[in-house]
Amino acid sequence: MERREFIGLPIAVRAQQGERVRRVGILTGVAEGDPERRANLASFFQGLQQLGWIDGRNVQFIIRWGAGDAGRIHKFAVELAGLAPDVILAIGPDDLAELYAATRTIPLVFVLAPDPVGAGFVDSLAHPGGNATGFLSMEYSLAGKWLELLKEVAPEVTRVAVLRDPSITVSIGQFAVIQSVAPSVGVDVWPIDVRYPAEIERAVAAFANSANGGMIVTATAAAAANHELITALAARYRMPTVYFDRGLFAAAGGLISYGPNFRDEFRRAAAYVNRILRGERPADLPVQAPTKYELMINLKTAKALELKIPDKVLARADEVIE
Repeated sequence: MERREFIGLPIAVRAQQGERVRRVGILTGVAEGDPERRANLASFFQGLQQLGWIDGRNVQFIIRWGAGDAGRIHKFAVELAGLAPDVILAIGPDDLAELYAATRTIPLVFVLAPDPVGAGFVDSLAHPGGNATGFLSMEYSLAGKWLELLKEVAPEVTRVAVLRDPSITVSIGQFAVIQSVAPSVGVDVWPIDVRYPAEIERAVAAFANSANGGMIVTATAAAAANHELITALAARYRMPTVYFDRGLFAAAGGLISYGPNFRDEFRRAAAYVNRILRGERPADLPVQAPTKYELMINLKTAKALELKIPDKVLARADEVIE
């Protein structure tokens, strides 16, 4: 039997007599020890605390960690739906899909969701219309900027491996954008599927056999779950690589990341959970896009790759690791 874990804020007080304690479920597809996801959740918990929701007094958190295992994610989605909390936070497209299949009545607030309209989770961004609403992970057009960044910092690159998941809408869309931009910057694009670790390692090794290669890692749950492997492969084969997530990749040794500030997304999600707990309906809360994007550059990795990052790129960086 899986261990059931209740995680809340650092400050806990006894539930006051007569006050109903609300329950907030959380489903996340990564491993329990993932530091970036814990930091994101800390922003979520802090946001709720600032809005008056104190663990043990008027709210209880039920969290399940999928650890990159589709079977676990499915099992936990069914379990959370059966527990019938007041609202569930769905983190990522895979978690959202499983929860949406498990319940059409419990309110769902999602984060890191790429295309909720295309996937059928909401009727439209302005009017979700059902039991789900939340925050987009990123726009497809961002993928074009990844390719342009790669060419700016490594102009010798003429071949680009794009790590994608062909079963995920956002990854398909991002790959299509990269393909459309590629001729204008003079590169050939190679798709690499990222569903399984052995598959990733074989494909990257094969791609690295030829010269002038670089990589782009698109937004997928599998890439997040295998971020250590992917970062290690980029270092092993000395390939300049641009990533979609700062905490998982650039902060952990990846060359460059450019994407939304996900901690800000989790803080904003806390505001939606608060509104639902106070009586509003997900159907009436519009889906929102990211508002903060960050460029992170790891100069230690650039030095190891013998790359000179142009001053104009450094000037745009929100954070530089030296």
